Amino acid sequence: MPHRGALAVAAREPAAMPVIGLAEVRAAAARIAGAVIRTPTLFSDAVSRATGAKVWLKLDNLQATGAFKERGAASRIALLTPRERTAGVIAMSAGNHAQAVARHASLAAIAATIVMPRYTPATKVVRTEGWGVRVVLHGETLAEAAAHAHELALRDGLTFIHPYDDPGVIAGQGTLALEMLEDAPALDTLVVPVGGGGLLTGCAAAALELRPGITVLGAEVEAYAAMAQRLAGQPVRVGGPTVAEGIAVRDVGELPFAWLKRHGIEVLVVPERAVEEAIALLAEGAKVVAEGAGAAALAAVLAFPGRFAGRAVGLPVCGGNIDARALSNVLLRQLLRDGRLLRLHFDIPDRPGMLAAISACIAALGGNVIEVQHQQLFGAPTVQSTELHLMVEVRDAAQGAAIIAALEAGEYGVRRG
Repeated sequence: MPHRGALAVAAREPAAMPVIGLAEVRAAAARIAGAVIRTPTLFSDAVSRATGAKVWLKLDNLQATGAFKERGAASRIALLTPRERTAGVIAMSAGNHAQAVARHASLAAIAATIVMPRYTPATKVVRTEGWGVRVVLHGETLAEAAAHAHELALRDGLTFIHPYDDPGVIAGQGTLALEMLEDAPALDTLVVPVGGGGLLTGCAAAALELRPGITVLGAEVEAYAAMAQRLAGQPVRVGGPTVAEGIAVRDVGELPFAWLKRHGIEVLVVPERAVEEAIALLAEGAKVVAEGAGAAALAAVLAFPGRFAGRAVGLPVCGGNIDARALSNVLLRQLLRDGRLLRLHFDIPDRPGMLAAISACIAALGGNVIEVQHQQLFGAPTVQSTELHLMVEVRDAAQGAAIIAALEAGEYGVRRG
């Protein structure tokens, strides 16, 4: 492999590009020691049983800002020259990179400016400002915010800290894999979420040298499979809503792209539903809170079970910054998919005791009615009938099927929603 001895200049088309390797990742680990938490790597029995693989979780959601981005930010800031430290730094981000740069610039007593799109949720702006940095809200998109950040960097002589297209940042992200392989030497496979590609590149650079023969794969969400498309030589077509907004990237890093292509790293594309299932499995099974991007690696294992069956797989839970309402919605949706929540609809005669009879039938089989909507006046098809909607909690799909069968036998005209 040509990446050993890295951060030297290696030829590529059409320009020279720095190469990342194990030596640089180890140097980054020394730079960030004490500034970034060495998070645990834990075997998960629940996730292993659910996937058929032997799964270890690297819990970088436990970092101070809730995500792995601190590694790259701390690494790059530690490389600043005295002049650059005096002038200050600037970054563009609507999420985890913003807080990471803000935190580590603050810890190093370096002035920092963070440019965020105007649509950025107020909570993220407040958390970033909480580190004592200047936040500038500019543009409707990340691209517009990035362009403005570069303008300010040139105007004010600030050092721009890119979230993924910087060798110092990439080397810092690679420390995640370095720690994981030191703590779980039995691993034969790593799956790493991909947004711009910095985390995958850094982790692969460390892993391929440290464990020759190890399999390293990336994981992208279907709506934003930019790296997979570029590696396949396809035009980039991305867009649409996703719970994995932390890896919803249109323009991947040129350095990560070139490195991954040179080393033949494959990126798996996972459906949105698999990401939701992964968030739910981590929360219920492993008792770990993950954002969509942080669950993308597990989503790949769920989406492609045959590729991982019996293998010793390391998965970074690289972020835990998920909105409480989004987490709640994901968990409820998964309960519905698993058949542990039933949405039942009835058109019943408008006479006393019908609701009580239906509730008694459900209760007799162990179901728990948790929501009732009873429409007599306007929703029913005739004045002689009533529209009833129930949400019922059950133990599993089999219990739910038994309840529905009993209701149908009672001629209640039940249908699932």
